[in-house]
Amino acid sequence: MIQNIVKGIQAYFGAFGMISKLKLWKYFIIPMLISLLTAAFVGFMAYTFSDNIGHYIANFWKWEFGKETFEVISTFLSGLLIVVIGLVLYKHIVMALSAPFMSPVSEKIEDHLRGEDHTHRITSFQEQLIRGIRINLRNLTRELLFTIPILLLGFIPVIGIVSTVLLFLMQAYYAGFGNMDYTLERHFKYRESINFVKENKGLAIGNGVVFMLFLLIPVVGVILVLPLSVTAATTETIKKIQLKKLPE
Repeated sequence: MIQNIVKGIQAYFGAFGMISKLKLWKYFIIPMLISLLTAAFVGFMAYTFSDNIGHYIANFWKWEFGKETFEVISTFLSGLLIVVIGLVLYKHIVMALSAPFMSPVSEKIEDHLRGEDHTHRITSFQEQLIRGIRINLRNLTRELLFTIPILLLGFIPVIGIVSTVLLFLMQAYYAGFGNMDYTLERHFKYRESINFVKENKGLAIGNGVVFMLFLLIPVVGVILVLPLSVTAATTETIKKIQLKKLPE
């Protein structure tokens, strides 16, 4: 798994050059706009509601002593919770809505790497959108299911550090999952694709680690994260697909 994580990360080094060489930037305009608007919405929600939720939680503190401190802490934690859940929602909203635009880009990269004589499933704009929504709804449900208990573990001393790492790796895994599926949808059906990613968890995590780190870069990160992460995921996913389809 460690080796695949490293490969997933290293794939980013050639992503920018690949996009420029194949003149793919124009295909990313709408996905980049979707990414920017979604990130702005998440930030607005965190800024708007953290104070309100924090104040509401502070009302449970019935004593005057320490009430102000408790409200500051509850406001901070409320904002953090909104941002974490917002990041989860951000990934899946952007990936689902961008599917019809990312799949053709992934196909162009595959044609460049493998030649245009290879065979794969032909899917329409609508099918790609439905597939993207279906995959990301599945992943969103599972990610939210695991996020809450991991966040609660964060309140336990020492274990809290471990929970932070687990939360980051989980978000990375599902981010990489979505990026890989733009390629997988041409080769495998829904359930087969899920099994493929499970067999290549390291690759998904490696791709997703850089994806998540990009989101820490203000504005530029949310604009460039999808083009680079999808390109990096495509190049490595194609290699894995070729190995899987080799006759035994």
